Amino acid sequence: MADWNQQIIDEFRANGGTVATMGFGRGLVLVHHLGARTGTERVSPIANIREEDGSRLVAASKAGAPDNPAWYHNLLAHPDVTIETPEGEEQVHVTELTGAERDAAWERFKQMSDGFRSYEEKTTRTIPVLRLTPRAQGAGRTNAP
Repeated sequence: MADWNQQIIDEFRANGGTVATMGFGRGLVLVHHLGARTGTERVSPIANIREEDGSRLVAASKAGAPDNPAWYHNLLAHPDVTIETPEGEEQVHVTELTGAERDAAWERFKQMSDGFRSYEEKTTRTIPVLRLTPRAQGAGRTNAP
């Protein structure tokens, strides 16, 4: 998986945020996060939905695996992160959605791609949805690309 992620990251960076592989197009962000236990910086390509207010939604689907992806735990432990978007770098604060707000956001992912619907069918866990809200430039940046 690490090699596949690196290929996606390289393609994202080489093409200004456009990833032809698997039809991702401009639908990914590269999330820089610190390991919850190790503090090691990692970068994960993650599908996102852009909100009207400039925030982004990401779903911790892990392709329907029975557990959440490592980046999910890392973002909860260190919620102030940097993302690379097709438009450039942004500093964001991460919050987990709950209840009806989470459910409505998850429906948007399922409408965006049948893949998300199939992930839900493969697992018994509730797939978390996180909001990445832009922070003021220079405000408490904890890690950088």
